[in-house]
Amino acid sequence: MKKELLMASALVSTMGVASVAQAVTATMSGHHDAGLVGTNLDSGNDDTTAAKTESSFSVSLSETTDGGIGISTSFMLANESDTGLHTSGLTLTFTDGSKLDLVNAGNAAKSHDISVPGGAGKAEGVTVTSTNTAPTGLDFFGEAGAASFEWHSASDFFADGLKIGASFSADNGAASDASITLETSWGLGATYVTSAGDTSVTIGAGLTDSEFKTTGTAPTNQSNGFHIGVSAVTGNLTVAAGYADGDKIGTSGQYEAMDATVTKVGIKYVSGDITLSAGMTTGEAKDSDTLGTKGTTSDSKDVTEAGISYAVASGVTANLGWKDITATDEGASDTTAGSSWYVGASMSF
Repeated sequence: MKKELLMASALVSTMGVASVAQAVTATMSGHHDAGLVGTNLDSGNDDTTAAKTESSFSVSLSETTDGGIGISTSFMLANESDTGLHTSGLTLTFTDGSKLDLVNAGNAAKSHDISVPGGAGKAEGVTVTSTNTAPTGLDFFGEAGAASFEWHSASDFFADGLKIGASFSADNGAASDASITLETSWGLGATYVTSAGDTSVTIGAGLTDSEFKTTGTAPTNQSNGFHIGVSAVTGNLTVAAGYADGDKIGTSGQYEAMDATVTKVGIKYVSGDITLSAGMTTGEAKDSDTLGTKGTTSDSKDVTEAGISYAVASGVTANLGWKDITATDEGASDTTAGSSWYVGASMSF
C-alpha cells in the first residue's frame, strides 16, 4: 500500500509540474478607492455629500516563444472606474523592441498624448448636462473598431529619444441603419524625449481620421483631428501643456461636435511622500442635431482643479482633491456646472 501511495504522489507531482510548465505567466493588478465627494452646483441646489467607491481587478497573461517573440494579452474581472472591462486583443513584442497590437488595438494618436497634471482622487461630483459636448481631453477623437492593429516602434527610432506608432481600423461589416457606424479609421503618433540642461523634455503629437456611415451614406463631415503637447521635468517639478483641435461625431443626440478644441496646462511638485498638483482646461465645441451639418453656437467647459496626495504606505495613497467647472450650453450659461471636493484613499496592487 505504501508503494502505491508513493507512486500516486509521484504521478500527481509530475502532472503538476507539467501543468505549470505549459501555463503562460499570469500577473494580477487592481485598485480600490474609497472616499467622500461633496458637490455644489451653480443651479443653487443644496450642497450634497456622497460616498465614492471604485474598484478594478485585471489579469495580464504573457509568454515568450523560442524565437524570442513575446505574446501577451489582458482582461478585467471588474471595473467600476469607467465603462467597459477593457478586454485586450493580442500584443506581439519583437526582439528589436517594437510591438504590434492585434484586435481591439486602439488608435495610435491616443497612445502619444501628453499627460497633463490636474487634481487628485475622484473629485467628479459635477456632471454637466449631456447636451454640452465640449471635450476636456486631448484625445477626444481617434475612434477604432475591433478589427484593428496598432504598431509601436522601438525606442530611438531613427533618432535618439524618438518613438512612433501607426494604427488602422477596418469596417466591421455591421449594417448601417438609422444609427451611425464607424467604417474605417487610421492614426499616427510620435513621442520625442530630449534634455535641456537639467530638464527632461517630452513632446507628444498625434494625427487621426475616421470615416462613418449611416443608412449606407457617409456624412459630409467626418471625425478627425490632431493634438500636440509638451512636458518638462526638472527635479521634482513637472510642467506640462497640450492642445487638440478636431471634429467629433457622436453616436446619438448631437451627431457632430464641429471645430472642437481643448487647451490644457498643469503643474506637479513632489516633496518626499507628498505630491501637489494643479491644472486648468478649456474645451469648446459646436454641435448639431443634424448629421453632416455644422452647428452655429458653442458649448464650453472651463475646468480648474487641484489636489494633494500623500503616500501613506506601499500601495496606499491618501487624496484630497478639488474641481470647479464653468460651462455654457448653446451659448447660454449651463447651471449644471459647479464645484466639488474629494477626500479619500486608494489602495493598489
